[in-house]
Amino acid sequence: MVSKRILKELKSIEDASRCYSATIVNDDIFHWEASIIGPDDSPYEGRVYRLDIRIPSNFPITICIDILQSQWNSIWSIEKILLAIISLLTDANSDDPYNARAALYYREDRQKFDEIARSWTKKYSM
Repeated sequence: MVSKRILKELKSIEDASRCYSATIVNDDIFHWEASIIGPDDSPYEGRVYRLDIRIPSNFPITICIDILQSQWNSIWSIEKILLAIISLLTDANSDDPYNARAALYYREDRQKFDEIARSWTKKYSM
């Protein structure tokens, strides 16, 4: 049952969009490599970001991703997770930051935040 859902989700992603994609790694349906393209009008615009996705054997019952926390529901799809990540690139959640300084810039000096984000984007993305 889990395998069927995972393959259905992969097919949905393959048919869906040009701003994200996913492939199975080494014929392991529980291990994917996804790519997202930075959204237009953001410091991440046009750059490609690679994601290593490990799907738990009890998917979709549980998931380990901080951006969803208590909002996770088994009706969510991996495609929706990719869209949530893309959404964070245009509208970050500065109330629950991984990087406190970046969150401060995001809230109080958006120009400085964008400048630093563009610099890191050029350095670390494709």
